[in-house]
Amino acid sequence: MTTQPETTPSTTAFRAIEKGGPRFARLRGSIQQLLAGVSLVLILIFFSIASPVFFTANNLLSILVAATTTGILALGTTFVIITGGIDLSIGTGMILCGVMAGVFLTYWGWPLWLGVIATILFGGLIGLINGVNVSILGIPSFIATLAMMLVASGLSLVISGTKPIYFTEHPGFQKIMNLSIIPGMRFPMGVVIFIVAIAVAAVVLSKTILGRYTFSIGSNRSATALSGVNVKRWEITIYTLAGLFVGLAGVLSASRLSSAQPTGGMGIELLAIAAVVIGGTSLQGGKGSIVGTVIGSLIMAVLTNGLRIISVPQEWQSVVVGIVVLIAVYLDMLRRRRA
Repeated sequence: MTTQPETTPSTTAFRAIEKGGPRFARLRGSIQQLLAGVSLVLILIFFSIASPVFFTANNLLSILVAATTTGILALGTTFVIITGGIDLSIGTGMILCGVMAGVFLTYWGWPLWLGVIATILFGGLIGLINGVNVSILGIPSFIATLAMMLVASGLSLVISGTKPIYFTEHPGFQKIMNLSIIPGMRFPMGVVIFIVAIAVAAVVLSKTILGRYTFSIGSNRSATALSGVNVKRWEITIYTLAGLFVGLAGVLSASRLSSAQPTGGMGIELLAIAAVVIGGTSLQGGKGSIVGTVIGSLIMAVLTNGLRIISVPQEWQSVVVGIVVLIAVYLDMLRRRRA
């Protein structure tokens, strides 16, 4: 007489994690990535026909530069959204990180390399606080990160005295974003950093245990906890990782302007979140990819650039972007219902 192996909550939970792992999630998101890629091509064709200026080397490079900051923010946000959370503080957090770069380098006179590292780590601190508030204190991510968004916005003004901080004593700081790495061609270092950040994020999400648990938490948080995973610790780690990307974006944003601007930042987080959603990452968690996020970031940058070139007013640009986001979310809802 044969006996069936005992099925415990832990083994059941582990099987649920297997089903909700990154391989399964990538399979489910492949159609959305394909649609996003086709949409990007169609948008490029449309604007190329609408304006002969659009499909030129200089303008295409401008699109890449414009996508760099928002794209890096979107990379970190992808991890958070896959877990089923949201981070509204990435925009003002980026501005605060830029202000802290000014404090480290201009006010305190730190070496360039040390100031840059400290700025990125400061972004990680913002993410760490968000993770503790969400995971340990149990505050909904929408509320916790909304509060951090307001705190970061206020601290930027307080620390800077409501005035821009210029990096006159560190001329090399501007080169981090703007230095051309190809002689005779305007190909800035910031784009290369963006490409490296994409590669790092892709490897972490698809090849590491952190990426595996990111999908697992978003697919079935309870099953992940029952399997013996310390969900709170990994969730804090995920938010901290997203904060490191915020710090990097803060460095590049300040470097591009050669100054830390304490005002602004509001609305950038919406563009980054929109890029993630357009790329196929579900707001309900459990599904997403870095490739999709990159495509979404490029779509947002191409839309903004193309609408500006064909002289569409700023207010109508916002309307178009909003409609695109609504369509992306609705398509995700349809896929969920069919699944």
